Amino acid sequence: MGGGSAVVRVLRDRTAGRCLAGVVVSGFGTSAMWLTAGIWVKSLTGSDSLAALTVFAMWAPVLAGPALGALADRMDRKVLLARGNVVMACLLVPLVLVDSGRTVWLLFAVLVLHGASGVVLDAAESALVAGTVPASLLADFNGLRMTANEGMKLVAPLAGAGLYVRFGGPAVALLAAATCALAALVFAKLPVRKTPGAGDSPRDSAPGPESAPPGSWRDELAAGLRRIRSSAALRPLVTAGAATMFLAGVNGAVTFAYVDEVLGRAPAYAGVLYAVQGAGSVAVGLLAGPLLRRLPERVFAAGGIALFALGVGARTLSSDAVAPAASAAIGFGLPCVLVAAMTAVQRETPDAVLGRTAATAGSLMTAPNAVALALGAGLVAVVDVRVLTASAGVAGVLAAVALAAGARRRRGAPASPRRRRGTRRGRSRRP
Repeated sequence: MGGGSAVVRVLRDRTAGRCLAGVVVSGFGTSAMWLTAGIWVKSLTGSDSLAALTVFAMWAPVLAGPALGALADRMDRKVLLARGNVVMACLLVPLVLVDSGRTVWLLFAVLVLHGASGVVLDAAESALVAGTVPASLLADFNGLRMTANEGMKLVAPLAGAGLYVRFGGPAVALLAAATCALAALVFAKLPVRKTPGAGDSPRDSAPGPESAPPGSWRDELAAGLRRIRSSAALRPLVTAGAATMFLAGVNGAVTFAYVDEVLGRAPAYAGVLYAVQGAGSVAVGLLAGPLLRRLPERVFAAGGIALFALGVGARTLSSDAVAPAASAAIGFGLPCVLVAAMTAVQRETPDAVLGRTAATAGSLMTAPNAVALALGAGLVAVVDVRVLTASAGVAGVLAAVALAAGARRRRGAPASPRRRRGTRRGRSRRP
C-alpha cells in the first residue's frame, strides 16, 4: 500500500483528517514565527546571541513536558485543543507592541508561553487521536503529521520572512495568531462528542499502577516516566529516539562547519542541504504508515536510524555529489524512530496517563537534541568536523544494531497478556 493510499485512509476518517488539518494550519503560523523571531530580535538589538535565544525560548518548555502533559489527562482534550489555540492566538496579538530593544522582552515571554502551549496541545492531540482514531490508522496519521510539520518548515519560514521584509514583525505575529484561531475552529468542529481525561476512558480499564487513584502531584507527574520505564515496547524505542536526537543535535551543530571546511562552499549552501533534508522527512512521512504495517516498530526504527547514521557518516567526504544524498538520507532516516515511538506510546499506554506519557516521551527524545546542539557548537571549535561526523555515524549504526537485536529477541518471546489485550482493544476502537 503506497503513500497516496495512506493519505486517503487518514482523510476518510473524519477525526483523523480534521486533526491533521488543524496541525497543518497551526503549524504554518508557528513555523513562520520560528525564523522570523530570530530575524526580528537581530534587527532590534543587533545581538546574534539574543537572536539565537529565540529558538531556545520556544524549545525550553519541552523540559517541563511531564507537568504540562498532565493537563491533557485532566481536561476534555477536544475542548483543550480548541481553547488552547485561542489562548495561543491571544498571546501573539500583543507582539504588535514590540518595536525596539526595550520591548523585546515581550517577544521572549510570548515565545516561552507559546512553546509551553504547544507542548500541552501536542500531548492532547496525541491522546485524542489514540482514543478516537482506529488503531490501524495511527501509524499513517503520525507519518502524515510528520510530513505536514516538515512541509510547513519548508514553506512557512519563507512566507514569514517575506512578510517580515514587507510589513515587519507584527504582521508575522498577526499571521500566526490568525492560524491559531483558525486551528481552534477546526478542532472545535472535531466529530468527537467527548474525549475523556484521567480516569474517564473505558480503554485499559484493568487495574494497575497507572490507573490507580491519584496520589501526590509528584506521583502523577512521574506516571508517564514510570509507564515508559516499565514497558518492554516503549523503553527501547524512546531510548533509541533520545540517542538518535542527540546525534542529530551534533550533526546540526557541525552543519555550517561541514559546508565550509569539508565542502568549501559558502554558508548559504547550508540552506540547500536543509531543504533536501526536509524533503526526505516529507517523503518518509508518507511511507511510514505502509511500512509500519509490514515491519515491526523496532525494525522500522532501526532501519531509519541506520540510514540516518550513514548519512551523517557520509559527511566525512568532501564530495558535492554525496552532500545532497547524505542530507536526504538524514531527513528520511531521522523521523522513523520518532514516528515509531509515538505510535507505540499511543497504542500501549492507558488513556488515564496518555497525555503525560506522550509529553514525557517527547521531552526525553527532544531534550538531548538541545544539549547536543550546545555541546557540538563547542566541540566543532576544537575537533575536526570529520571526526565528529564519523563518530556520530558510528554511534548511530551501533544504536541501530542494538535496537534491531532487541527486536529479534522480542519476536522470539511469547506475547504478554497485556500486549494481547491491547491488540484486541486496538482493533475494536472506532472513531
